[in-house]
Amino acid sequence: MSSLQDKDCTVGSGRRDESQSPSLPRILIIGAGSRGLTYARAVRSSNNGVVTAVAEPNEYKRTRLGQATIWGTQDPPAEGAVFGDWVEFVAYEERRRARVLAGDKDVPPGVDAVFVCVLDDMHREVVIALTRLGGLHIMCEKPLATTLKDCIDLYLALGSNTTAKGEQAVFSIGHVLRYSPHNKMLRRLIHEHHAIGDVLSVVHTEPVGWWHFTHSYVRGNWRRESTAAPSLLTKSCHDIDVLLWLLCSPPDYSARDCPPPHLPSTVSSMGSLQYFKKSRKPQAAGAATNCLSCPIEETCKYSAKRIYLGKELVGLSSGNKNWPVSIVVPDIESYGDEKGASDALLLELGKDYNASLPDSQVARRNWFGRCVYESDNDVCDEQVVTITWEEDQIQPAPSSHETPEDEGGTSDPIHGRGAKMAIFHMVAQTKAICERYTHLYGTDGEIYADSTTITVQDFRTGKSTTHRPRLESAGHGDGDVGLTRQFVLAVDKVKNHGWSTDRAQKEIIGCTLEEVIRSHAMVFCAEKARKNRTVVDWQQWWAAEVESRLSQNPNP
Repeated sequence: MSSLQDKDCTVGSGRRDESQSPSLPRILIIGAGSRGLTYARAVRSSNNGVVTAVAEPNEYKRTRLGQATIWGTQDPPAEGAVFGDWVEFVAYEERRRARVLAGDKDVPPGVDAVFVCVLDDMHREVVIALTRLGGLHIMCEKPLATTLKDCIDLYLALGSNTTAKGEQAVFSIGHVLRYSPHNKMLRRLIHEHHAIGDVLSVVHTEPVGWWHFTHSYVRGNWRRESTAAPSLLTKSCHDIDVLLWLLCSPPDYSARDCPPPHLPSTVSSMGSLQYFKKSRKPQAAGAATNCLSCPIEETCKYSAKRIYLGKELVGLSSGNKNWPVSIVVPDIESYGDEKGASDALLLELGKDYNASLPDSQVARRNWFGRCVYESDNDVCDEQVVTITWEEDQIQPAPSSHETPEDEGGTSDPIHGRGAKMAIFHMVAQTKAICERYTHLYGTDGEIYADSTTITVQDFRTGKSTTHRPRLESAGHGDGDVGLTRQFVLAVDKVKNHGWSTDRAQKEIIGCTLEEVIRSHAMVFCAEKARKNRTVVDWQQWWAAEVESRLSQNPNP
């Protein structure tokens, strides 16, 4: 096992901390959909925390998560274990805290931390309500919010969320790509090992998948910018984040002499809705708007029957009752046999609309049987973002053992702050589904990284080295598990081991609130560049659109 893999077993890596804590952090999951269930199961696989409560309006989803991770199938839920929604939890927690202050006996313990896994447009109200309770450590699924204003409001609210010690509570965002063993190894190769010298350019691609895109961004929740957000935000904000993490963020925020981030100079973007629109509809489909009534359904690759019921992809006939089938019919597992489940799917896929249904009602729900060429989607199905950096060769701070000659300027500039650029490509029409790949070009070599390997070509030695990071699960290259465990571990260190929240934020979460707001702002900046067909000066845009609003310090 290489030294790079050895380092993945440290406390800050997202692996389990084998020292059992005396009082495990108690975790609430708000939103029991696929992401909430994923995080709840990841918490269970760690020995540093325990899921003790769930808040979810859908009874089936709520019960499924509760039985799987909290109360099992035998015992009824304890007080404070189950809530109909986040509003019910907040009201309960206010009453519970009042009982504690009044000296009541036998008050159940509260939760220490919350995973917010509701729909994107609900993040603002849920997170702000939690920060007003005060003291809860929060992990919010990505994106932070769907507008720049809401992101800024949340940044301010999270900054004011303090614990009983007066420290800012721990916060994490669902940028799972930071926490995969693959990307952590890639970052170490760049920053610690200088494997290819200074990085000059990066080309990073997210292949969404030809049918996956139709499921989520043509027929599903994220198809309309007015009800969700641009696809660059909802699908790819963590890709933009990982590029800034690789090229902008300091190697180690916990270091005493940590330099400032190397900030970008310009941002540009091109993209559009190229394919999934009425002008691309095959003539043979005629006036059909739903797959179940389409004359060419059997030969159309986007047939909803093929995708959700067939054998060749991940449909019901392949034995799958999880995503994406469970998104169409959330309680699909409750149907006893395949015929019952198939009938339920067909019933849902057959639902359609015509011009008589108001647009507000069309936008309110998903239409998984709708023709992909007749849908109400408007988000980009292909987009390119280009970010550039100018040279910023700051000198490292002199250490105590340096000589006056060293202080006079003979030491080298800090590595990695030369001119460089990053190109991100999000594309729908691919066979691969979210199996990202990255090509990095440096002064002394190049790196090609796919979903399983990292290959380094060293120009100095002529040697080619391939690394294969270990994976425990398939979720975002193990990033789902890694993010979950590091967040819970950070809470555990604060609760049980005397760590300050600042130390846990820097050493275990490895991401600051400033990084969160910066990467989200970069998406909105890129969208402005795309819509205006221009190159945006990043620092001018940041000063006008972010810093000016932060200085006003509004009350969210």
